[in-house]
Amino acid sequence: MPIFVQSYLGMQFKHPEILWALFLLLIPIVIHLFQLRRFQKTPFTNVAMLQKVVSESRKSNILKKWLLLLTRLLLLASLVLAFAQPFTANLSGLREKETVVYLDNSFSMHARSNGLTLLQKAVQDLIKNLDEETKLSLFTNEKTFRDVNIKNIQNSLLSLPYTYRQLTIDEIQNKSKTLFSKSTASQKDLIVISDFQKRMTPSIDTSDSLLTVHFVPLRPKNNRNVVIDSIYLQAEGSSQSTMRVLLSGGDFNEDLPISLYNGEILIAKSSAKFNNRGTANVVFSIPFGEVINGNLRIADNGLHYDNQFYFNIDQKPKVNVLVISDLDDDFLERIYTEDEFNFSRNSLDQLNYSMLDKQHVVVLDNLKVIPSSLQQILYTFHSNGGTVIIIPSIASDLNSYSQFLSGFGDIKMMEYLQNNGRITSISFQHPLYKNVFEKEVNNFQYPTVNQFYRIQSKLPTILEIQGNIPFLMGKEGFYLFSASLELSNSNFKNSPLIVPTFYNMGISGLKTPAIYHTLGQRTIVDIEVELAGDNILKASKEGNEFIPQQQRFSSRVQLTFNENPTTDGIYTIHENGRLLRNISFNYPRNESSLDYFDLESNVPDNSHDSVASLFQYLKAESSIAAYWKWFVILALLLALLEVIIQKFVA
Repeated sequence: MPIFVQSYLGMQFKHPEILWALFLLLIPIVIHLFQLRRFQKTPFTNVAMLQKVVSESRKSNILKKWLLLLTRLLLLASLVLAFAQPFTANLSGLREKETVVYLDNSFSMHARSNGLTLLQKAVQDLIKNLDEETKLSLFTNEKTFRDVNIKNIQNSLLSLPYTYRQLTIDEIQNKSKTLFSKSTASQKDLIVISDFQKRMTPSIDTSDSLLTVHFVPLRPKNNRNVVIDSIYLQAEGSSQSTMRVLLSGGDFNEDLPISLYNGEILIAKSSAKFNNRGTANVVFSIPFGEVINGNLRIADNGLHYDNQFYFNIDQKPKVNVLVISDLDDDFLERIYTEDEFNFSRNSLDQLNYSMLDKQHVVVLDNLKVIPSSLQQILYTFHSNGGTVIIIPSIASDLNSYSQFLSGFGDIKMMEYLQNNGRITSISFQHPLYKNVFEKEVNNFQYPTVNQFYRIQSKLPTILEIQGNIPFLMGKEGFYLFSASLELSNSNFKNSPLIVPTFYNMGISGLKTPAIYHTLGQRTIVDIEVELAGDNILKASKEGNEFIPQQQRFSSRVQLTFNENPTTDGIYTIHENGRLLRNISFNYPRNESSLDYFDLESNVPDNSHDSVASLFQYLKAESSIAAYWKWFVILALLLALLEVIIQKFVA
């Protein structure tokens, strides 16, 4: 790009070096001065009568020469200025332009306006208003096009798929900075085209004076959208189970048909009647114990992605629980019932260590000493994905326990404290209690403890004795009580907390798939299978097959789903074509609420009505007014004026 220089008069020149030619104006001035020098003549007496006529002619001649000099000076100056190419422009118009466009292709952009989806309208406006040769970078929630023109990516944009992923404003700005150059001499424009749902509340980073963010909000004509939010099994009987379906976004007293399919077979149909909050609750009865590949469907004209909901009910494998204890207490046996667990109990002196290979959960209940041989086996058991639960005895050997606990991290059992206390704090957000309580309670009938151990640990605290003393601590796969649960020491066994605490610790030993999962969230499941050789597990749906991240153990394989799958549906987990079980995924419902942020009121300087108005604004901001043509016209007029002076001025 040429170097632009600003003159003292506010005029700018594309080629300021040509202005040195203005010194050539001295040449006609010097010539003219020499032409005006004449010797004084004295007239004779016989021509005195003509003196007046000669004097008037000479004055007319001098005036003509001065007019010609002025005209030629202006003519030459006009030509010099024309070649220097003068212009005026805003400061932004003088810089090199860099444009980065963010195009939102999330599910909410499927809402319609004038027969087109918001995404289709945005793409068409970009194609219509962008010059085919203009270089830019464009990115969506999943794709990036760097240093392209709109013609190169036109087909890709027209076939752009929708996605459940949605970048935040901070993520958009951070991504754009990787697409801009590091130059400080260029003007950088970030164009954000989205519907700007309220959860995307914009926060503009103004620390970079060379970066200007332009928001183009797109809005549908109709903000109504009915969504299947979630489902859950409410109760189970001997022959029937009750499934509750939650919907939202409907109009008051509206009846919306909802269908339940098992595969492609319609097995039930009902109607959702919405209350004054726009929510509805539908109950279906389904056969108990039957394998169901379920799909709930509604017909709604809003967004389409949330009109169906996948779930599956498979035969649930039982969790193997082994309790090692010398006490004759059946409280754990009453929790780990035979419909969901394979429960076994052994005293320490009769324990067959080979049993541990087949277990998912091992509970050490009220042992005074933990033998070194058992410690090593439990380390291996835990590293292979097993869950270890430790309940100390009133007379536990501190050295033995501290030696054992050190293998699970920086944990040490300290002195035994005889100090009555109440368990007054519950970590409601811990995975153990995350779905147990409808709300955080403060008037709970908390259990009491008479004596407990002071434990030095960095484990998360789950239950706490008043005074910030841990009662139950742990994380996934390892849980530790700081006190004995014998009735002589604590009434925790009679507390309402006992069942959800041990039940959830038990089912964590075998991570069976829930009836549905959400795409984009890390999901871990255990598959009961012993793989032979180098065999691996695969997941597939309608020809779409992928290999999930997996870790092999002696009698199971742990699968982790994160980046895959990317589409909703019921996937089959199999080994060499042998079906093992199904797993269901649904799109997150974040995009379903068509509630938008008011950009026009909050950031009016950065907001534009449409893509077309934005590019008109950018064109006006970067426009350059050139004046060289006017100076050429002026030079031609001056040349004409010189001819007129030569011809008509005597």
